[in-house]
Amino acid sequence: MRSMVSSTSSRGIAAIVGVGPKLGRSIARKFAHEGYTVAILARDLGRLSRFADEIAREEMAQVFAIRIDCSESRSVREAFEGVLSLGFVEVLVYNAYQSVANWQPTSFADVKIDSFQKSIAVSSVGAFHCAQQVLPGMVERGRGTILFTGCSASLNGIAGYSELCCGKFALRALSQCLAREFQPLGVHVAHVIIDGIIGAPRGPSASRTLQQRSSVGEQQSAEGDGSMDPDTIARTYWQLHIQNRSAWTQEIDLRPYNSRSYNF
Repeated sequence: MRSMVSSTSSRGIAAIVGVGPKLGRSIARKFAHEGYTVAILARDLGRLSRFADEIAREEMAQVFAIRIDCSESRSVREAFEGVLSLGFVEVLVYNAYQSVANWQPTSFADVKIDSFQKSIAVSSVGAFHCAQQVLPGMVERGRGTILFTGCSASLNGIAGYSELCCGKFALRALSQCLAREFQPLGVHVAHVIIDGIIGAPRGPSASRTLQQRSSVGEQQSAEGDGSMDPDTIARTYWQLHIQNRSAWTQEIDLRPYNSRSYNF
């Protein structure tokens, strides 16, 4: 665990599990920007530490990089011992998944049982373990937010993607079960379906340029190939966290304006 110390947050901890160069990093940056101490977790500690350095420097926030393998329950327990040593976890975002080789369909006859089990372990069993680590503290305080990242494979079986779909179906079911059990106790649980291809962050300068354009046509042109901006998606995660409990969202789907039929 590395601490990128700059300023001290008076809020709880935002734990972001599954931080890569796109959505996970953008979510971590958003919560750091809003004043949270952030723990970012993934398998590649070297890359994770670079992200922590970057976010801490840009947002003047306190960021911790912690290695985790979501397919191993022992790794999850050890990682969250580190997270919980930082303080109360107010936000858990579970963004981990087992990537599909080259994102190409695999004939069911060719799917290896080890690969299938690993996908289930990362997509849903890992989410189960992470949620169990933070829920007792959230229930004790009567507040907290758990957000699970899904995709279109959470809703529809897709030929050639049985590993991904089964893991994501189970994650959606877990989210619904936890919402019904724990929302009456003050814990907001929501499932976010990403129905599109996430691109690279466009950055503050790109966002300002887009806002300055006056015509819809110019805005659409600036958005290029229709990929989704992870910084924009991250703002939705933040809005879910700060929702008034009188009208909590339990599931939301996000897609680009020029949405096509995506397979995952």
